[in-house]
Amino acid sequence: MDFLSDIILKVVKSNGLIAAFVIVGAITWFSYWASKNLTKGRVHGSAIAIVIGLILAYVGGELTHGKKGIADVTLFSGIGLMGGAMLRDFCIIATAFGIDLRELKKAGLAGVLALVISMALNFAIGAVVAYAFGYTDAVSMTTIGAGVATFIVGPVTGAALGASSDVIALSIAAGVVKSIAVMLVTPLLAKPFGLTTPAAATVYGGLMGTTSGTAAGLAATDPKLVPYGALTSTFYTGFGCLVGPSICYFVIKAIVG
Repeated sequence: MDFLSDIILKVVKSNGLIAAFVIVGAITWFSYWASKNLTKGRVHGSAIAIVIGLILAYVGGELTHGKKGIADVTLFSGIGLMGGAMLRDFCIIATAFGIDLRELKKAGLAGVLALVISMALNFAIGAVVAYAFGYTDAVSMTTIGAGVATFIVGPVTGAALGASSDVIALSIAAGVVKSIAVMLVTPLLAKPFGLTTPAAATVYGGLMGTTSGTAAGLAATDPKLVPYGALTSTFYTGFGCLVGPSICYFVIKAIVG
């Protein structure tokens, strides 16, 4: 038995990235199983998976006193590569190239306005909160504001502006909290707020922005609405990555100096 364990550990250490995909796949499978069988679909599998990931990151940090969460544990080091900037940016670019601009027009003026207004509000709210907590420079305020938009826009904006690692971490945390909140709240508020049609889902995706949160929340509400909400929320991420380190930064810099 010990011999078999040694072989498994050696294989995992030598093939970290492959092991990371297996581990994440297992967590994803369990999360969707738990969503279906333990919560009857009330809590989406994506939300459960994110919570498990946060718990594992905390445990890894406590065990090793490191800075990369569970990736600081040698056995799970491949997760650091899997969740690193290279694959993250690849996913962003792949998502952006997978969208046809003609499809955005189908969302109508309401979808476009929702996209622009929500982006401005998220950056403004994030920047004000950052300022209130002592992050008074334009780079930090913009990065945290971008994180409030989504946990992808935050690190992309922070990396482009040269923000410190702690500020980027805060931006990611803000985006993750927002994503989980949208996942959990969407099914509860869907009917009272009239989120029952493709047009409403399209506008909702532009307002919320977080693709993972919106898609998971709509999936728990009505799977047929997911493509419509995901359409504008995907544009939201790409749009945020464009305007975050440019327009939003210059506006905030002009205000705070």
